Amino acid sequence: MRKPDYAINRQEFLSFLEKEAKLRIDGFIEGAIEVAEEVHHGVTREDAVSLFLETHTWPVAIDVVKHYRSVNRTITSVEVASAILHDILEDNDRILDSHKTNEYGFGAYLSYRFGNRVQDIATQLKIRPLENFTGANNEERELNRFREYCAILISSEYDVKTIKLADRLNNMKFILGVAQMNKKVIYDKMKRYMREGEDFYLAYTMLQPQLPCFYANIRSTYEKLRSIYFEQTLTMPQSQ
Repeated sequence: MRKPDYAINRQEFLSFLEKEAKLRIDGFIEGAIEVAEEVHHGVTREDAVSLFLETHTWPVAIDVVKHYRSVNRTITSVEVASAILHDILEDNDRILDSHKTNEYGFGAYLSYRFGNRVQDIATQLKIRPLENFTGANNEERELNRFREYCAILISSEYDVKTIKLADRLNNMKFILGVAQMNKKVIYDKMKRYMREGEDFYLAYTMLQPQLPCFYANIRSTYEKLRSIYFEQTLTMPQSQ
């Protein structure tokens, strides 16, 4: 199967960091790549084909680096590693040393290997499991979870905000791409991304510190997602 145009492999990611971003690939970045590959290896996305590393992990990290460069903001190995590891706590069962992980906890492992800064960013970006929230049904629990997550993001600093917006933009674009290629897309996820964009993420880009480039991209993707969602909804068979 031909690799999707939007996919970035490991070597292409490293080449971007060295040649375009002019960053040195030190042991810190190499370690982050190693852990990300261990945890996310073989994981696919909603289409059950696209690899998570190639269509999300590396592209999000690239978008974060590009943003820092575009606004002339200093970026170090810590920010790059944090971008690489931004989803690491969503799937922490598979890591390099399972014995130490079970003994100390994955958060402690991250802190030990990469420092408190990377661990703190990953923790802020982690979405807690739905069963941790109260509600009469899943819809209410999801709403309570979203409210809590928004409160965390509103008070977060620049690095967390940049990574989260790059992460959300990538997810929206991926779902949009799947929807444009075929009709077999999860409508609930499209609807959720539109609702969360309207309720929070578009306004989030305008809160201090403002990130106008993300506003433009998220707004454009939201409009396309909204258009195709309603187009497909109109063509769906009506229930009897």
